[in-house]
Amino acid sequence: MKISTITNLAYGVTVVLTVLSGFAFIMSGQMAAEERRAVEVHMALNDLGARLEIDAELRTDEARLYVMRGDPTHLAVFDKINEEEHRLEELARRAEALGSTDEELALLKETTATIDRLEEIETQAIKTYQGGDVTAARAALFGDEHYGQHVRLVDEVERFRKMVDVRTGLELQRAQIWSDWLGSIARILLGVTAVVFLAVLYFVLRRRVSVPLTRMTGIVKRLATQDFAVEVPHDGRSDEIGELNSAIRIFRENGLERERLDAERRRDLKMKDLILQMMHRMQACQKVAEVAEVVGRFSPQIFPELGGALFVRNEANTLQTRIGSWRLPEDAVGNFDPEECWGLRRGQPHHSSTDGEDIDCRHMTETCNSSLCIPLSAHGDTLGLLAFADISGNAASIREYKAYLGMIAENVALAVANLQLRERLTRLAVRDPLTGLLNRRSLDLALATHVREDAAADLTCFVIDIDHFKRFNDEFGHDAGDTVLQTVSGVLTEIVGERGTCYRFGGEEFAVLLPDVPAEEAYQIAEHIRTRTATLSLSHTGRILGTVSVSIGIADSRDGRSLRTVRTRADGALFAAKASGRNRTVRDAAAEA
Repeated sequence: MKISTITNLAYGVTVVLTVLSGFAFIMSGQMAAEERRAVEVHMALNDLGARLEIDAELRTDEARLYVMRGDPTHLAVFDKINEEEHRLEELARRAEALGSTDEELALLKETTATIDRLEEIETQAIKTYQGGDVTAARAALFGDEHYGQHVRLVDEVERFRKMVDVRTGLELQRAQIWSDWLGSIARILLGVTAVVFLAVLYFVLRRRVSVPLTRMTGIVKRLATQDFAVEVPHDGRSDEIGELNSAIRIFRENGLERERLDAERRRDLKMKDLILQMMHRMQACQKVAEVAEVVGRFSPQIFPELGGALFVRNEANTLQTRIGSWRLPEDAVGNFDPEECWGLRRGQPHHSSTDGEDIDCRHMTETCNSSLCIPLSAHGDTLGLLAFADISGNAASIREYKAYLGMIAENVALAVANLQLRERLTRLAVRDPLTGLLNRRSLDLALATHVREDAAADLTCFVIDIDHFKRFNDEFGHDAGDTVLQTVSGVLTEIVGERGTCYRFGGEEFAVLLPDVPAEEAYQIAEHIRTRTATLSLSHTGRILGTVSVSIGIADSRDGRSLRTVRTRADGALFAAKASGRNRTVRDAAAEA
């Protein structure tokens, strides 16, 4: 066979293989684009579902706050959130533009219907409240129907997100398999092309190209195995060998760039997944300290170059108290005055560094070269501070992660705000706002707990009534009456101490529960309360109120007496004390017998 024939045949084969290799590379690139699209669809739909659920929860919170407090600010926030929820619902109805399937659209339709039902209940409750029926409005917002619709919404969003996860996961897996398969074919074809090309050059231009081709063979083989670390030497010739050398250099540079982009994509996906996990954990937190623990556990995984700390303001807003820190010395992130932080002063993130670009925060500059202070703001209120400090010596790390740090701070702020709101609501539910004592509901729960846990336990119950209390209200006004109630509650708290629990039973009546206190000691405590109260001399706005006396009824569960009727019997003993002249302590008839 002639050399020309071999050469032409070899070149023909080379052209075919090159075309197939290029086609394989193009298809591999398209599969990579499919991978990115699947990830983008997954993120967009998951974000839509999460925002629908979160906005519905925020709208519910504002509606409940409005009917509980009557503050029109909450109604304005409710309307604003409702508008945003409508916009999200409209986006959900057109979710096919985001890549949603018919089944997912159907589930989104159910979700928006549930949200609309919640809106209908909440809107009707607000109208009922504005109409003056506060009890009905609260019953609607805290009732079973509203709760059921809310649980249904959470379930539908969770099913939607799982459905999206499964579908996009399958699409991503399919695209990855095709990309890997086409890439393997492309590498094989490229290797075959190189072999044929080398053979042609050996027989045709041995003296001119044998040495450079020998050198390039190793380079091409390493590139075919995705080893882009290989160095491609510069060849200044303008012939085909020089052009091939330039093409290989470009191929290597493109491969390096693709590896860099893939590494960034993987790091970004991992970071977002960790952030999502952290958000999920924060939603399950029951206390603010647990939020700090979650942030401290996930932040080092997301940002290994950064340390940080979480601060929450005190009730008087005079001190930022640290509730958690990570990767920073304990003495470096102590409590501080809010005025020391420029982020809190300005109400927006503030970057401090030793290069003097901006004013430094005094509470962080001494411990690190670069730091970022992000105020935690939610519902128009600044709740605390999330601070990050560079521990790697690379000041660019904080700037690189600034958007993610801000997103984390927003979610931390919402979590802290919700938990603080829950704590305040809990306190309002179990405490009397005037005296600070536990209320009657708490008393009923405590008695029920004693009955349920240990029917044989010894429990003493006082029921205390302020004698002639109406006189203080009639002669001096209700503010004076409030002063009397607060003073008597202070006496109860001081004398009972850790031995029992004090309650405001209702009006001018109080109750005390003493578990496992001997009968005589309990009687002495009651007498101490009565005599101590009788020695008080009260005044209000410069007017002498006179002395205060109390009548006390005592009952216990000793000697087979029922624990279930202990409060009722103490109430009967109080009636006997008042009937016999007031300002005295009387045991129930069963105890005296």
